[in-house]
Amino acid sequence: MRQENVICTLCLAEMPLTNYSLLQENPVSRIFWGRVKIEGAISLFHFRKHSNYQHLLHQLKYKGRKDVGIELGKQLGFRMLSSLNEVGLTMIVPVPLHPKRERKRGYNQAGMIASGISEATHIPFRPEIIIRKIATQTQTKKSRIERWSNVESIFEVTNAESIKNAHILLVDDVVTTGATLEACAQELLKNEGVKISIATLAQA
Repeated sequence: MRQENVICTLCLAEMPLTNYSLLQENPVSRIFWGRVKIEGAISLFHFRKHSNYQHLLHQLKYKGRKDVGIELGKQLGFRMLSSLNEVGLTMIVPVPLHPKRERKRGYNQAGMIASGISEATHIPFRPEIIIRKIATQTQTKKSRIERWSNVESIFEVTNAESIKNAHILLVDDVVTTGATLEACAQELLKNEGVKISIATLAQA
């Protein structure tokens, strides 16, 4: 089976799942309270340093393992299936990389996750909706305030008419302070009738 080749069955069984629901308040959705209006938020698993799952994310982000992102995205998508009719999502949009960084890496890791979610849920995958117009430094060692300053006003919607009244699932790999997701969501919410929900593989 393809899944067995990408991520072993035992690894999936032992994954530290959050069991959060997109429909309910949870620690991921609370990150954004008072900062940006979202309909719901979900993460697949808890991020733990030096774990096998940190290794998986490293493989996805730095070692060219696009298949890891797609497979984990599918697992996240499968766990959302029961709530999709109530949520009413219309498209899946990954947080974009700056074109220069995406060319260097060869792909956007959030895009791989989003495409996996799309494959599992059959909700359209729309990576072209928003772009990152300014290249920023890595967020890894920045404080919460520094993270926000680093991503403020760096995103741009490419076609406002195409997202009118859309409910967008915004996707990234890991949520820590939520600064990047917040900045991206704020830009999307400037457009008429847009609603945002958030999905990530991991919650740090």
